[in-house]
Amino acid sequence: MRKAALLTIANFGSAFAALQFYNQCGGGAYTGDTTCPSGSTCVEASKWYSQCIPDAKAGPSPKAAAVEKSDVDLPSFGFPEFPEAPGSGSGNQNGGENDENASLPPIVSAPAEEADESSKKPVETPIDSPVANPTEAPVANPDAGSGSSSGAGGITRTIPASSGASAAATAIPVSGEFDGKMTYYDRSPAVCQDQVETGEADAMFILEDGATLRNVIIGPGQAEGVHCKGTCTLENVWFEDVCEDAITLKQKSGTSTIRGGGAFHAADKVVQFNGRGTVEISDFYVEDYGKLVRSCGNCKDNGGPRNVVIDNVAAVNGGVLCGSKSHRRHQSSL
Repeated sequence: MRKAALLTIANFGSAFAALQFYNQCGGGAYTGDTTCPSGSTCVEASKWYSQCIPDAKAGPSPKAAAVEKSDVDLPSFGFPEFPEAPGSGSGNQNGGENDENASLPPIVSAPAEEADESSKKPVETPIDSPVANPTEAPVANPDAGSGSSSGAGGITRTIPASSGASAAATAIPVSGEFDGKMTYYDRSPAVCQDQVETGEADAMFILEDGATLRNVIIGPGQAEGVHCKGTCTLENVWFEDVCEDAITLKQKSGTSTIRGGGAFHAADKVVQFNGRGTVEISDFYVEDYGKLVRSCGNCKDNGGPRNVVIDNVAAVNGGVLCGSKSHRRHQSSL
């Protein structure tokens, strides 16, 4: 059992446990413990999130060790090998305006940088690292805006503590089920161009029809978040800083489910619904956004029916929850 916790004796003899490696130690309106354990430093990943990163001189952490070789093999992500595919093409379903059906080249991991006090980039770790409280969010002051704690209805309003970090040079394909165990994923080099529509190749994850993605935190360097080629399920998926959009749905029919998780700082939309059928969103938190869901206006084979079902969603400092087109048989229900 890891012995990362430090004990401090208070005036009345009570013992309080300090933060552990990779726990949150600051950011946004965070009001919890900011003292990292010996051998680690509180490193700012963004203005909303800081965590205790082991010092380089302290040696490898028992929880998540940095990869010290320049070329990381595919198994370090825990993914099977994927066949090569041609680069992305152009169409009419990308980002709500273009059709994007191209596959991607094999995954090539970006070299990891050894963490030190001056580094603010996440340290690459295997995805099978021990989970650090995957669904428990740090408590913060509810009056402080971004990063408020869990509220009524079981909605978590803060990004959970990560169990480690991993960077990828290309989008990560997923078929079947993938549990990230609260690993922090980001693209390296970064591909986000704010509201410039790029394509599926600039996503963080690409889900095949019927795939499930759960327990991941997605950083700001990606451009297209998660792309679903067919129906998909997202559970406890968090977007730290949405770029062009967070989730793109391309299903031809059926139901996709977004359960739990949340998204922050979406200048336009969070979910882009380019396909048909139904999307169900529940127990979701969104803050500082333009629209929660938007239906495509000029996608290839555009039409309906499209049904959006929103249940138990907390929306803070944003615009409309759903933008739909009734003349194309689009329906929304809250």
